[in-house]
Amino acid sequence: MENQNQTPHKRRVRYKGKYPKKFEEKYKELQPEKYKDTIEHVIQKGNTPAGMHISIMVKEILDFLNIQPGETGFDATLGYGGHTKAMLQCLNGKGHIYATDVDPEESAKTKKRLAEQGFGEELLTVKLQNFCTIDEIAKEVGGFDFILADLGVSSMQIDNPKRGFSFKTDGPLDLRLNQETGISAAQRLDTISREELAGMLCENSDEPYCEELAKAITDEIRRGNHIDTTTKLRQVIEKTLDFLPEKGKKETIKKTCQRTFQALRIDVNHEFEVLYEFMEKLPDALRPGGRVAILTFHSGEDKLVKKALKAGYKEGIYSDYAKDVIRPSAKECTQNPRARSTKMRWAIKAE
Repeated sequence: MENQNQTPHKRRVRYKGKYPKKFEEKYKELQPEKYKDTIEHVIQKGNTPAGMHISIMVKEILDFLNIQPGETGFDATLGYGGHTKAMLQCLNGKGHIYATDVDPEESAKTKKRLAEQGFGEELLTVKLQNFCTIDEIAKEVGGFDFILADLGVSSMQIDNPKRGFSFKTDGPLDLRLNQETGISAAQRLDTISREELAGMLCENSDEPYCEELAKAITDEIRRGNHIDTTTKLRQVIEKTLDFLPEKGKKETIKKTCQRTFQALRIDVNHEFEVLYEFMEKLPDALRPGGRVAILTFHSGEDKLVKKALKAGYKEGIYSDYAKDVIRPSAKECTQNPRARSTKMRWAIKAE
């Protein structure tokens, strides 16, 4: 009788192979503090461990920002906190960094992780708000000596199928950086017109098949077939481009999927509007002699940043700015393929 009331022993879930495919099964990668050897091995193979984000161009950023102990800085996109940690280390316990992020889930994890590494609230203030509110924070603290804006989406968001950022895994077609506000990409597609969708695909990602895709997607929805998962959208794209010659078709479809998901992500998160507002407020947020570094990941972002910095230089707001982009080294791109599209631009506020 006694044995019948005992809870049966539950075996630990086996780690499925060296590199499990499903996000939820990568429990070693999701616990970097416990499985350091696994994390290091994944990174050495040129991959990003699940639930992590490998910061891009850290050395180049620190070399330019030239952070000194006692200075006040702003990290526009906290993310996994890699850049933030590197900048905090430069302060050597003196000074302060203010960081913003709109993702409540990931920012809470990062704040806790950095606090456990010795970077508590006396050195770091994390605000759950958009970086276009930089003027409000700058007014509170009297401006910034250095600013970093890494405009890329973090790997933790891309790799998590529940967020819907990647066409490679099935999940809800969401794409919001903050799932508690706004509408999802699926909801956006439910009401969008063919003309507006074609324009979005063209403007946000330079998609060459924007007209064909816009027709196919809106026709599918008009027939009552909601495109509410990443797989459904990928399948519509594959079917639409089936007319392409076999040679090169697979790669073209892959790139079209990347561009389509990018265009939708930019739209539902109002990324261009936010960046434009940030660039307008940036000069007043910098103290005289203050330095700003900005990482962009696609042509639309880079053009906007370049235009704003160039205009500011001509108006005498900046004493100098990047005439040419700085790119990650070939070695970094090999170790972290997600760095390949990165461009860094910078400016220095006039004294």
